[in-house]
Amino acid sequence: MFKKRPVKYGTAALTLTLALSVVSGCVPGSNKASQKAESKESEASTKLTSLSYWAGFNPAAAATMKSYNDMEAYKEMERITGVKVDFQHPPQGATAEKEQFNLMLTSGNLPDVIEYNWNGYPGGPEKAIKDNRIIKLNDYIDKYAPNYKKVLAANPEWKKQVTTDDGSIIGFHFIRGDRSLQVFKGPIIRKDWLDKLGLKPPTTIDEWYNVLKAFKEKDPNGNGKADEIPLLLTLSELKNSHAFIGAYGVPNSFYKEGNTVKFGPIEPGYKEFLTTMSKWYKEGLIDKDFAATDNKLLDAKVTGNQLGALIGNAGGGLGKYMSLMSPKDKNFKLTGVAYPVLKAGDKPQFGHLDQPVPGKSAAITTSNKNIVETVKWLDMGYGEQGHMLFNFGKEGVSYKLENGYPKYTDIITKNPEGLPMSQALAKHNRASWDGIMVQDKRYSEQFQGQIPEQLESINIWSTPTNEKEMPPVTPNKDESTKYAAVMTDINTYRDEMYNKFVMGAEPIENFDKYVKTLKSMGIDDAIKIQQAALERYNKR
Repeated sequence: MFKKRPVKYGTAALTLTLALSVVSGCVPGSNKASQKAESKESEASTKLTSLSYWAGFNPAAAATMKSYNDMEAYKEMERITGVKVDFQHPPQGATAEKEQFNLMLTSGNLPDVIEYNWNGYPGGPEKAIKDNRIIKLNDYIDKYAPNYKKVLAANPEWKKQVTTDDGSIIGFHFIRGDRSLQVFKGPIIRKDWLDKLGLKPPTTIDEWYNVLKAFKEKDPNGNGKADEIPLLLTLSELKNSHAFIGAYGVPNSFYKEGNTVKFGPIEPGYKEFLTTMSKWYKEGLIDKDFAATDNKLLDAKVTGNQLGALIGNAGGGLGKYMSLMSPKDKNFKLTGVAYPVLKAGDKPQFGHLDQPVPGKSAAITTSNKNIVETVKWLDMGYGEQGHMLFNFGKEGVSYKLENGYPKYTDIITKNPEGLPMSQALAKHNRASWDGIMVQDKRYSEQFQGQIPEQLESINIWSTPTNEKEMPPVTPNKDESTKYAAVMTDINTYRDEMYNKFVMGAEPIENFDKYVKTLKSMGIDDAIKIQQAALERYNKR
């Protein structure tokens, strides 16, 4: 047993006890009879010594290691539990990850644990259970996951989001422990370019247009060449942040007005947004290669002193680039700016706001032969020791306790290898993206506070109301086949047409024809399914 210590998860102050049942086989607080029963069940299973674990590979981690096996938190987990984890990572990128996920499920060759956003499974998590891919964990959590059970019991909204419409819990979820952790992305602009040209940070679409025109025409990088790229707005960031599109009162997907579900890309506001983006692209204000720019190309454009504005994270974007450029260019400076609106003084309706339970969870597959022991192993992430490991790393190495506060050491904040803090953190823990844990705001206070502009940006990005944002709803098993078939084609068509409209390959005058095509593809049926899912969610 480990000694109890209060652990604060932002707004929820919980005292959690780590029950390392992999070794001891006992659950704190249970009576002798239940301990005896659990002991027999545990003895009946093979002792857990190895675990195959499929999970996406975060770019910050991939920059410094071959797999999560090289991360100090998992090395320490192996030392404590004796469990050797075989991490299996798909290629980076949402599309490649989804493709390999689907191939893996089709093959039937499943690892013991799959970490994924199971809300994206066709039909949702309940369908994954029905399809005999993963198991329902309610009873296992009740008996063998005291830490996770206690976290959910103390936070009803979190429990609502990890529970499906039929009451199932299918995995151990990543949870953001404080609202301040739910905002970390937004518009970023070259502050030094603004200052050089005597411009103020833009707040409206018209002000953005004027700034981008100046970036294009007035040589802010000072090299005498017209090589500036005023703005990069990728499709993925458009979806994740609602930047620019939100000014027109719609997102790139489903949203709600009151309790009525709508689909942004068929609304009049979307046409207005496309009209603006097409104009900007034609005038060279948007990166001509926006549809083909990956993370490496983005890094090259920023550090090559070409890119004027982008949508990015406070730490892995703004902070990373300022750290990389500090030794090279003392004038280089980025700042977060407000989500643009149409009229000065208006408050943004849409912006980036992650759910407290974003969706990613570690589910146990039907191929797993040691379910009870795997549950106990995963539960460690929600106990004191696991919480500290995954948020801060190994005590004395990547952090030290100062008056009870876990303060990162110089290996993180002033990395001797010259790594930006996001990559230095990734070598030791998963706090800066996600993990099977409750994320601790004390990580963010240091990560985002390392560079003052990071916390300032988060405050700026926190202004949107986001009241129209959809909660994490899922179609039920009866709706799933139709919904998946409809939306797979609709999303592909929507994205293709976005590129065509913006690049001018498709005239904006054909927008009504585009909407008609989406309706023929079944978007109205998909809206009805989302409406029913929202009503079920509200009743959870």
